[in-house]
Formats: sequence, C-alpha cells, structure tokens
Amino acid sequence: MLSTPPTLALDAHRYSAASVAHAQVPESVFYPILETIEALRRLAFQSTVCTASREFSVRQTLIFMAGRTKSLGTELHALFMTRDRTAPGWLSVRPSNFLLAGRGKSLGTEIFTLFMTMVRAAPGWLSARPSTLSDSFRADFSTPVAAGDYHLPVFPAEVGEWMAAKPESFIIDGTLGGGGHSEIFLKAGARVLGVDRDPEALAHARARLAEYGHRFTTWEGNFSRIVEVPEIKQGMRADGLLLDLGVSSRQLDSAVRGFSFMREGPLDMRMGPSCVTTAADIVNRWPEAEIVRILFEFGEESRARRIAGAILNQRATKPFETTLDLANCIERAIGRHGRTHPATKTFQAIRMAVNEELESLATALAAAPSVLKPGGLLLIITFHSLEDRMVKRFLKHRSTAFLDEPGWPEPRPNPEYQFKLLARKSIAPTAAEITRNPRARSAKLRVAQLLAPTL
Repeated sequence: MLSTPPTLALDAHRYSAASVAHAQVPESVFYPILETIEALRRLAFQSTVCTASREFSVRQTLIFMAGRTKSLGTELHALFMTRDRTAPGWLSVRPSNFLLAGRGKSLGTEIFTLFMTMVRAAPGWLSARPSTLSDSFRADFSTPVAAGDYHLPVFPAEVGEWMAAKPESFIIDGTLGGGGHSEIFLKAGARVLGVDRDPEALAHARARLAEYGHRFTTWEGNFSRIVEVPEIKQGMRADGLLLDLGVSSRQLDSAVRGFSFMREGPLDMRMGPSCVTTAADIVNRWPEAEIVRILFEFGEESRARRIAGAILNQRATKPFETTLDLANCIERAIGRHGRTHPATKTFQAIRMAVNEELESLATALAAAPSVLKPGGLLLIITFHSLEDRMVKRFLKHRSTAFLDEPGWPEPRPNPEYQFKLLARKSIAPTAAEITRNPRARSAKLRVAQLLAPTL
C-alpha cells in the first residue's frame, strides 16, 4: 500500500495570470482571492486513484502535458468511451465505469492524468497509466480463481508427452494464461518461465503456482517480444517453447473484457494493456474500407461489406458503446440463420486486429530459432485456419532441406532450413477432450524440433 502519494506540480504557465494580478492588486485584497482560487483549483483538478485492495485511495494532482496549454487527460468523459490519440505518441484515457469483480464500488469514474506512473500498490493491484492500462485489467487476486474456473488447457496429455519436460529442462510458456500447461512442466521438475501480456493472468498464475518457488517465474509482455526476456538477452536458451494461441476462457467469460457477443460489456477486446487500440476505436473511427478489409482477411466474412455499411450507418447516429450494441447491429444487418451467431466472424476479426494477432505470431515464429537451444522443441496450438495456415507454412519451409523451383537446373539448399517436423500433420483433440472442453474442438497442435546449426 502506498503510504505517501506522489504529488506532481502543475505547469508553471498556469500561474502567469496570477503573477500579473499580484502586481496590480493590493495585498489585502489579493491574498484572500488567491487563496480562494487555489482552493477551487485543487478541488477541480484532483483525482482519485485506487491503490490497494481495501478501497484505500490517494489524491493526486493533475498536470498538463509539457509545452501545451490545454489539458490532454483531465476531462471527464462519457461512460464506455475509449482512449483517444491526442498527440503523436500520447494517449489520453476515457475510463469506463465497470464494477470490480466481487465488489460494489465503481472503479472507472475517476479522472486520470497523462503522466501518472504505474505503481504496484498491493499484490494484484496496479494504479493506472492511461496510455497502457485500463480499469478492465484490474482485479482482486487475494482469492485466486480455481484452476478449472480460469482456463482449461487444451491437449494437456499431448503437450506433456511431446515436451517431455525433465528436472534439468528450461521451458518457456509463451502464452501463460491460467498456467495449466506450465503446471504440467513444473510437476515434471522443469524450470518454467511464463510469458503473458495480461496482468490478470500473470497474477492468477503466480498465486496458483507459488508452491513451485523459484522454478516458476513470469515476464509481462507479448509473446512476439520473447527475445526481450532478460534470460534470453543474457544468452540463455530454452529446451522447449510453447505457444497456445487464441483467447483464454477467462478472457472470453469476463464481460468487462469485451470479447463475447453473448455478454454485455465494453467494446474493448484487448488481451493486455499494451494494446493501444480497442474494439470501440475500430467500429467508431476506422474508415469503412479498413473495416471491410479486416472482416474479409481476419474473419473470412463473406458479408463484410454489408456489415461494415451497417456499422457506419449506426455510428453516424450514436457511437457503439457495448458488445451487445455491435452484436445486435450485425444481426439486424444480415439476419440469423442456424446455430452460429452472425457476429461470430466479425468479433473474431476485430479481436485479431485489436491485438495484432497474426503480426505477433509472425514475429514470434521468426524469433523461435534464437530462443531455443539445438534440439529444443517448438509446440504451437492454433484455433482457427488463418493462424494454423501461417504456422503450417512456416514449419514446412523451415523443415525443407532443399528448395526447387521451375526453371532451376537442380534443387538448392534452403538457407532457412532449421527445424525437423516431429509430427508430420497437425494433432487433433480426442473426442473425450472435446466433451470435457468444447472450446478445444477447433484446436490443432504442431510439433517441431530445432536442428543443430550446420558448419
């Protein structure tokens, strides 16, 4: 808990008018007026920041962006409004009024400043940095969510068998989530580094796997930035790397995260606070052509133009605020046929655009050889055709020793030949697993091994 909240001074330019007034008004009149103005100023420009798990709050003075006369983060904004880009590289925050899980106190009506730093005030609590963190990533982790209630890992038996973790192994779980796969490796005696960009997932996994002590560590960040992990930068290489792509059950089931069209929540869809774009930004601000593009490319939605047109028509009257606003708009535009909700592909496409999922995957795949030691194992779990196609093509190319093209006199050595496919085809979930975990039905597991470099 913070004992002494930091206080940041207002821009010195704000006192210029008072300085002129002081030169023209007698002291007997000036000072009472100045004191009144100062009191009103403090009242108007202070904000409440939640700093600990027992509703302890501090008052912190707002400041202005250096070199500007207009505040870029002090205005009150409407409910559910998302962040606006206000200057190159700067974001002001429009906090949303969501309830903290298990509490009845609003945590989204406070004014946040542009320069407020991120401070860990208590286990599982972060104060807000407007450019990177929103209230939807706050949670009370004093009572960890039960393992089965957070996220059921897919392919638990297959992942454990293929990874073959041993006491001397060092394994990176690049998409930690609820920590289910990491627990499998830890039980086998391995040392595990869990990577995730969701602070809620990291806090849950740390609490759940605390019994393994120093053998389990975490790093907050996107798996695409795995080369920035301190151990990797220092030259350490892993015996195994697991990438379990997609959204965790916890994220899907949490209404305030905004992933589901079945629950009322904000149009957020960010997997972590490092994402600078929200779903609301896309549907309320992106041009029609860009919305059509992501629906075609990421959602493989054949009715992308009709959906994009409906979105533009509705936002011209009233901006989209919640997940059900968008889901209902799509259903009105294209109708509902069969068991699949008509908004399914659109929500997938917007989520992938918000989190830059394919871009992150491409970067992570290219970095995998520099993360693994020779003989290290790469396990990748995909959930839809776009990411599986990317993984399949990457592994096929990197596991082909010689390349041949029409017009070449003979095959040529592949300079990017680095992997050996241990499973020639993707591994599908068993019927028993699909019964236990229906969300595993579209999952595919691919396994490869890094070869020793040739001299």
